[in-house]
Amino acid sequence: MREDVCGTAEISCEWVKRRRTNRAIGLDLDQPTLDWGLGHNVAKLSAEQQGRLKLYRRNVLKPGREGSGVDLVLAMNFSYWIFKERAKMLAYFKAVRKSLGRQGLFILDIYGGPDAIDEVTERRPIRGKSKGGFTYIWEQERFDPITNETLCHIHFRLNDGRSIRKAFTYDWRVWTIPEIRDILDDAGFKRTTVFWEGDDAKGGGDGEFKPKQHGDSCAAFIAYIVAER
Repeated sequence: MREDVCGTAEISCEWVKRRRTNRAIGLDLDQPTLDWGLGHNVAKLSAEQQGRLKLYRRNVLKPGREGSGVDLVLAMNFSYWIFKERAKMLAYFKAVRKSLGRQGLFILDIYGGPDAIDEVTERRPIRGKSKGGFTYIWEQERFDPITNETLCHIHFRLNDGRSIRKAFTYDWRVWTIPEIRDILDDAGFKRTTVFWEGDDAKGGGDGEFKPKQHGDSCAAFIAYIVAER
């Protein structure tokens, strides 16, 4: 499995822990982030598990020999939205397809709905194990309806009164499911399937994603797209 824009490589770590035959490759451009993942996530693995995981500071457009011949490529946390132009997104998808084995899969997550293009700030209290805890703040600072570009931030407000402003910033283009499927088709993938989340009957999702031809009209959603080489 190759994890593109892997950040701290947490998914890669989970992958190698699940089965002794699983191997993982993580690609990311930011060396300090990779270093943090090595020190805090990879270091917790056994020596045998660490031997089946490799991290590279590398552009996902040019994964190289080490990032090729894989069975699975993941683009999670909407990371591929950094490609704002269709031509660049197409180039990325073509690079992924070229990296996959004959029966390889490319899995992407995607979010959308009217709430995705609104300039809003959402707060969610997170309880700590002791007297700690914090408030998670998601801010959609700006959205341009002509380009679909969006600028988002994650802030934290600690219960002791301290704040961490712009702990994470995302400068993206909001893409839709039909757009992404069309580009995947143009890149040569033979089939794409959308996995849509079920309804919990309380106004939210139930955490179960199943293949669907049509989705529900809702204010916000997260879905998965699986592309077959």
